[in-house]
Amino acid sequence: MGDVTEKEMDNLTFKSDTVLSDVHLHCPNRSHLMVRLNAVGQPVFLSYFKLLWNTDDQASEKYARETTTERELQYRSGDELTNKDGNNLKYEKELNSEGIEALLDEDGDLEVVRRPQRASDSEAEDLMRDRVCPVILMKGKEDDFEDEEQECTCSNVVKIEHTMATPLEDVGKQVWRAAFLLADYILFKRDMFRSCTVLELGGGTGIASIIMGMIASRVYCTDVGEDLLAMCEQNIVLNKHLMEPEGGEIKVKELDWLKDEFCTDPEALYSWSEEEIADLHDHCTVIMAADVFYDDDLTDALFRTLYRITHNLKHSCTVFLAIEKRLNFTLRQMDVTCEAYSHFRSTLNDLENLHDGKMKYSVEPIKPDFCQFLIYERIEQLELWKIIADQLT
Repeated sequence: MGDVTEKEMDNLTFKSDTVLSDVHLHCPNRSHLMVRLNAVGQPVFLSYFKLLWNTDDQASEKYARETTTERELQYRSGDELTNKDGNNLKYEKELNSEGIEALLDEDGDLEVVRRPQRASDSEAEDLMRDRVCPVILMKGKEDDFEDEEQECTCSNVVKIEHTMATPLEDVGKQVWRAAFLLADYILFKRDMFRSCTVLELGGGTGIASIIMGMIASRVYCTDVGEDLLAMCEQNIVLNKHLMEPEGGEIKVKELDWLKDEFCTDPEALYSWSEEEIADLHDHCTVIMAADVFYDDDLTDALFRTLYRITHNLKHSCTVFLAIEKRLNFTLRQMDVTCEAYSHFRSTLNDLENLHDGKMKYSVEPIKPDFCQFLIYERIEQLELWKIIADQLT
């Protein structure tokens, strides 16, 4: 990839296979600092995500109460909301109750509901999200970014290096909403995770592991691909200050769901030692994963990995899976479907109904109405699932 000019970075080009996380589209940051190009020539950005739980306790509690109350109202009367996304929530409820008919006009053609392109000043706040105009800063032109940095203290911000607008195979290099939902739950239930040994599957940029590392004793953050794992490791270094009070440790390791064994090759950069594998099997009581269910084959591979690891653990284990239910219109189905989500639910059901005399899995959803400690859109399609894995033999 050649030199990237500032003009090119201010006008992102999307190709047919480009995937862009909504977290980056509606990020609370005013700017994204481009810090480097990664090994495959993709621009890497640095973003700040402010924590709301340990800066001003009084303000944090007030925010938590407000968001919890608002979320309870959403569950009770979703079609009467008057917040910024009220129209969207009402439409989604109609879609759920009426099915595909809500999307078809009188001729049977697909009717796309769009937000108004123009709105008066009084209506704009209610009808439209903030306009997406990301400011891309190059190295050496960080003045605006430094102003933003000064608003955050070391103890209340998570710094994450990530890419934007990647091909599907590189989506792990972006930050996704389900990771924020999982991070919120970790902070909300932090006493539950204190002093635990935790394994994250498909850790990506590492944000969930970083939050867990503030509380747990040891976290194994795993994924595949040296470039992605190096980015994750860099993010852990950037956030060492968050782990220091509790002394948590985060280890970045390779874990390929398509392989039956841990990578123990001493020449591999993120391989496992025999001592680390033994530590995981002897002490791990929590496994987590966020927004990794977008490909049926990978979903199957993850559940096979989950079974294999939980079967080898010394203790019972609790698994937390965060997912965003994504609606897509497919020509094959000629319908609005959630195929990846449907496959996830089917596989989850198969796991719960497994009777092999070795393992028992109990599955239950966690209602996402707990306090919000990070700023993001907690939409209705975000779900969190809890699995209790017990060995029978």
